[in-house]
Amino acid sequence: MKLGVSECLLGTQCRYDGTGAKDKYVVNILQNYFELEAYCPEKIIFGTPRETIRQVEVDNNIEIHTNQSKKNVTVELAKISNELADEALEEELCGFILKSKSPTCGMERVKVYQPIVNAPNEKKGVGLFAKALRERYPYLPMEEEGRLEDAWLRENFLMQIFAYKGIHQFMKTKPKMKDLIAFHTSYKYLIYAKSTVAYKILGNIVANNKKQSLEELLNDYYHEFLVAINEKGNISKTYNVLLHIYGYFKKLISADEKEHMLTAIEEFKQGVIPLIAVIKLLNLHVKRFNMDYLKVQKFLNPYPAELGLRSNIKAYK
Repeated sequence: MKLGVSECLLGTQCRYDGTGAKDKYVVNILQNYFELEAYCPEKIIFGTPRETIRQVEVDNNIEIHTNQSKKNVTVELAKISNELADEALEEELCGFILKSKSPTCGMERVKVYQPIVNAPNEKKGVGLFAKALRERYPYLPMEEEGRLEDAWLRENFLMQIFAYKGIHQFMKTKPKMKDLIAFHTSYKYLIYAKSTVAYKILGNIVANNKKQSLEELLNDYYHEFLVAINEKGNISKTYNVLLHIYGYFKKLISADEKEHMLTAIEEFKQGVIPLIAVIKLLNLHVKRFNMDYLKVQKFLNPYPAELGLRSNIKAYK
């Protein structure tokens, strides 16, 4: 699996001052699970070290100017940003981590200056490269390295990445109707944990009440699936999914086991224990009773357990 990354986050000394901005989570953790593809529009155009650049508002338009020489470099930066964004398609990336606050890579709240000396700046800009990526791939999982320090955003981002890869691999197999049903079945509870509306929409597509062709169904499903996994999960929706899964074996376990299971689910809801504690109990019963329907549920195993994303209480809110 390939993950696009702003090159400085890998520790490459490509910033304006010849330094890097190595991100420990990207380098020490994610590099073990993904093939990281580095991108730096500024380095390609200006080299390293280089004059700093900033976003400047001129006649209600956002331009990129060099900070010292005041040269307008918007056109060349836009050109290379668009070229790199096009290359990202060929790489079949499953996600992207961008450098926050950067005039080229920042996803939001990039400082926008006024041409007037000492005028206050506003944090309202979007980096040119980040914008080019989003315009081409509206549902590509994208985050800034700073936001990934938030356990909730991190868990949602990684879950989205693996689901994004899953749907693209599925579409490449030239699936039949039975394959679509099987794929949808495996993602039902993961989708439910993100959006009940999306859950109904995708279910209706698979039911094919409109008698569409398989090609039309797959196109509709692909689009709505990407919309669904772009949603963020929360405690309430996850709690409901846990109760649904518990319902499959509540009549098969003892009264003491029921109490233990329900207590764990409630403790997750109250923020006392992390989700992984409940998931381990559920997986134990799934294996114990050999429940094939639940064995394939991506919700129970959406990504490598070693990532430890569900071990943090703050991963859900």
